[in-house]
Amino acid sequence: MFEPVLSLLETNLTFFVISVAVLSLLVGSFLNVVIYRLPKMMQNEWQCDCRELLQDELKAEPKDKPKTFNLAKPDSHCPSCNTPIKAWQNIPVISYLLLKGKCANCQTKISKRYPAIELLTAVASAVVAYQFGFSAQSLVLIPLTWAFISLMFIDIDHMLLPDQITLPLLWAVLIAANWNVFLTPMATIWGAIAGYLFLWTVYWVFKLVTGKEGMGHGDFKLLAVIGAVVGVIQLPMVIIMSSIVGAIVGIGLIVTSGAGRNTEIPFGPYLAIAGWIVMLWGSEIFNWYMGLLS
Repeated sequence: MFEPVLSLLETNLTFFVISVAVLSLLVGSFLNVVIYRLPKMMQNEWQCDCRELLQDELKAEPKDKPKTFNLAKPDSHCPSCNTPIKAWQNIPVISYLLLKGKCANCQTKISKRYPAIELLTAVASAVVAYQFGFSAQSLVLIPLTWAFISLMFIDIDHMLLPDQITLPLLWAVLIAANWNVFLTPMATIWGAIAGYLFLWTVYWVFKLVTGKEGMGHGDFKLLAVIGAVVGVIQLPMVIIMSSIVGAIVGIGLIVTSGAGRNTEIPFGPYLAIAGWIVMLWGSEIFNWYMGLLS
């Protein structure tokens, strides 16, 4: 039953790219849920842990069990009027256009970020599909792209790169190395080690010199994931590219919004974007650069 479809996906690049784009639109809708709910779930878990630790010390009665809040429950609803969102109102991008960007019940405006994330997920995944076709590389990089988009926006909102996303990604890439999807197992391991240790070293040097924390530990893990895919040789390209973009954005914020030098700027989005670019075109960029030098 599935053989004709698999054959078409393998032999027809256009069909494969379109299929990936449509699937990724649906995934993009779910990513909006992850971006909004996962940090809240983590906060709820931290609060529960704190209450348990302090219960004996404060001799306080435990509060009622908190309501279920995860990626599945409660069902999708309008945050303003709590009206449940119907299935046809949850179609990626199309529902936003049909509803004219407003809640069907209370007419509260829906953030443009929701369809933007859905479109970004579809376009970025389609680019991966076009670049690698129906292959093991696409099988790994497309979910990696979805995860990177989640991490980017969570970091923008909360200055946080959750272990619930970064650690499974690292394990997935290390497991994929058994089939030499990107690199040999040894090159994958050393890429992950180099990625983690580089930012870990920068973190501690900065902290010893200034007494401040320059970045979060999630950045180490994200660069470990990227290093496991691109390898040690292309890792400097990721670091340089992300640092340049981060510096430009930081200077732009200082100039345009009056942000101070001590304003915290998430580094995860720049790492994710630079890593994604090098994952797709790292060899071409490296060869172009070496051509300029020669």
